[in-house]
Amino acid sequence: MTEMTEVAEPEISERSKVESWRLHVLIEAGYPLGLAERLAASEADLHLAVELVTSGCEHATAAEILL
Repeated sequence: MTEMTEVAEPEISERSKVESWRLHVLIEAGYPLGLAERLAASEADLHLAVELVTSGCEHATAAEILL
């Protein structure tokens, strides 16, 4: 009888996947990395975050509104 070794894959939580996707969207919208990370990890409305900057709002101001 041979013993099988299980290879452990790092478990990536759904929350981490969502935050990663949110971070990507925010960076695409031009948010600086620090602000994008804070917003991605928060409960801020992602669509509003993008809409604010595409409407002319400064990234820092948009982050203050959302956070």
